[in-house]
Amino acid sequence: MNTLSTTTYLRSHLKQLESEAIYVMREVAAQFERPVLMFSGGKDSIVMVHLARKAFHPGKIPFPLLHVDTGHNFPETLAFRDKLIESLGVELIVRYVQDSIDSGRVQEETGLDASRNALQTVTLLDALAEFKFEAAIGGARRDEEKARAKERFFSHRDAFGQWNPKNQRPELWNLYNGRKAPGEHFRVFPISNWTELDIWQYIQEQNIELPSLYFSHRRKVVNRDGVLLAVSDVVQPRPGETVEEKVIRFRTIGDMTCTGAVESPAATIGDIVAEVASARVTERGARADDKRSEAAMEDRKRQGYF
Repeated sequence: MNTLSTTTYLRSHLKQLESEAIYVMREVAAQFERPVLMFSGGKDSIVMVHLARKAFHPGKIPFPLLHVDTGHNFPETLAFRDKLIESLGVELIVRYVQDSIDSGRVQEETGLDASRNALQTVTLLDALAEFKFEAAIGGARRDEEKARAKERFFSHRDAFGQWNPKNQRPELWNLYNGRKAPGEHFRVFPISNWTELDIWQYIQEQNIELPSLYFSHRRKVVNRDGVLLAVSDVVQPRPGETVEEKVIRFRTIGDMTCTGAVESPAATIGDIVAEVASARVTERGARADDKRSEAAMEDRKRQGYF
């Protein structure tokens, strides 16, 4: 296949994925009175915001954005979030894991590998109940992790916010069943069929702005069980660990206590596209929270995690 044919195919492929995602978002707006778009400040949620703008142009995005803040976010993520929200002119709802801890709704983890990442579940479910959201739109993709590969576009959650992978509805001919009982809700994943490479190629084609964390930079890190964690107020070296300054970037962005970096010289989106195309480890391979057990993600999802 020559270069021109490859470019034409890529554009057609990305256009098909974009159209599918926009169709799903419009279905959410049509079927639910109170949807919300989950926003983490990561590349997938930023792409979701971009798609939502396209889906409802020339109007504004017709639903608020919800960010569950662990209190251990990268400062660059929060700065980017606030800048983006200001430019969009949409409502941002922020709910804090710290408030859940202070109220006794969850208990702070202790020990060497303590993290607030799993504690987000209660804060999220409380926020969905507080605002009576019927559908929470998220940027999860099936290629990320085997538990997420089991998700439908419209993923049903029971009255306790829990997910049963064996109790999901068929989605034949792009028909989505949003019927639910009182207290139940749906998680909706418009970019389910995208891959990490698709995301980066779409970002490149659409010239989407991203936090600086995704690009190569120098940062002090510690190597903890094979995961490069950025040294910060919440990640300090343990006895026997050495702080090193490395040229790194992040493939995913989340809680600083469990989000690992990768050594990389990729300073542009083109560099990242080439790097991802040749990668042999999934982007969540650097997430310490996924290493807790073989079924760590599925266990969290069953309890209501996104």
